[in-house]
Amino acid sequence: MTRSSLTHLECGACGAEHDASRLHNVCAHCGKPLLARYDLAAAGRSLTRESLRSRRTDLWRYSEVLPIADDANIVSLGEGSTPLVRAERLAGEIGCGELYIKDEAGNPTQSFKARGMAVAVSRAKELGVTRLAAPSAGNAGGALAAYATRAGLEAYLFMPRDTPRANVIEATFTGAHVRLVDGLITDCGAEVARGKESAGWFDVSTLKEPYRVEGKKTLGYELAEQLGWTLPDVIVYPTGGGTGLIGMWKAFAEMEALGWIGSGRPKMVTVQADGCAPIVTAFENGARFADEFPNAATIASGLRVPKAIGDFLILDALRESGGAAVAVSDADLIQGARDIARFEGIFACPEGGACVPAVRRLVADGTIGPADRVVIFNTAAGVKYLDTYTQ
Repeated sequence: MTRSSLTHLECGACGAEHDASRLHNVCAHCGKPLLARYDLAAAGRSLTRESLRSRRTDLWRYSEVLPIADDANIVSLGEGSTPLVRAERLAGEIGCGELYIKDEAGNPTQSFKARGMAVAVSRAKELGVTRLAAPSAGNAGGALAAYATRAGLEAYLFMPRDTPRANVIEATFTGAHVRLVDGLITDCGAEVARGKESAGWFDVSTLKEPYRVEGKKTLGYELAEQLGWTLPDVIVYPTGGGTGLIGMWKAFAEMEALGWIGSGRPKMVTVQADGCAPIVTAFENGARFADEFPNAATIASGLRVPKAIGDFLILDALRESGGAAVAVSDADLIQGARDIARFEGIFACPEGGACVPAVRRLVADGTIGPADRVVIFNTAAGVKYLDTYTQ
């Protein structure tokens, strides 16, 4: 079955169109991220809220608004359809009226990165790629290794030397070629770029190809479906590269075009660590693009992204939604993970933990009101961060 309504790729900055039947990294004109566009009128003829009731339960249930032309090319381990957990005890402790945790630890490879890599690897396979490469500070590496192996493709990973040990072991054990780099994820990205031509691999770095964001946008579709086709008032999202936030914002526009939701949007809130807060700094300074954050350092490896290529897309969503950007300390985000575990029984990752002090602050300053429905994200399983939690 071939249900995708993909029509073309469009630059998120300059609007230039690109042929979706060919391999692309970033925009050929301005070097910014490309976004997949669909014939949503055609998609809506078969993709309806009612039709979802009888479909498969993973993220491929939204196939009309995903880029795979032939279902035979889908590479899946059952990703998506993760729980949305009502966190009543934690809400009471924080002083938040209605709080939910979207728990992405239930994905294959135990993190939200499975969503993006499932779609990116599937599309790469469809377009004839045999070798894939990416920088990763953790969970993206494990996900790429798993899906590339599942597809029979080779994966090459460049990871900072201080990447959590579980992530390095996972990627290596699953068959990826792993090289540890002295430096940050940006240094790893530079290694991928340097070797791309000579090694013949395709770069699937965050937002340097168009399809990881398509997997991540299914977070937005799932949230709406799980909340009875309404959206929360506030979404608090731990942000490194920000693909999930960008993806959800894209999903909301698509769902409105499909007639599934109205024009109202949640306040989108970025959470970063104060030792690596380029988006928070740019937001506070009124800038559309973020400068590279100097001397980036945080115990939350997924937040240690000093320069995000999709910075302007994140900042646009924050401002258009009336949202906010919050930086929290390492001590507070670790305490936040403890609070999630202590009150709700979810062993969260440090990045998920960062959402808790952010919500506390937003409740205190009135950004989150007493009647607001709030969703925070646990992006990975805490068990993958044992070296972080036992330091």
